Amino acid sequence: MLMTRERRPAIRTLRGWAIHVLQEASAICECEEHGWARDRADPYARKRAVELAREDPPNGVSADQVAEINDVLNSTGDSCPECPPQTD
Repeated sequence: MLMTRERRPAIRTLRGWAIHVLQEASAICECEEHGWARDRADPYARKRAVELAREDPPNGVSADQVAEINDVLNSTGDSCPECPPQTD
């Protein structure tokens, strides 16, 4: 029986690839209203994202060049900049 591997979406930039890996590992999510990426602050998801990045890097990128994952996480906040602050 012929088995095919699921094709990954075409990603044009290293940052786009990093965002895709972080979403796949559930390390970041989107604001439902505005679409901004939000950090879920889950250390296990971050670790999974780095492992995924090392296992299957894009063509031309070495497995050790996963610094973009950390750059994206460092530039992502835990709240949407367009949503009003929540008061408890």
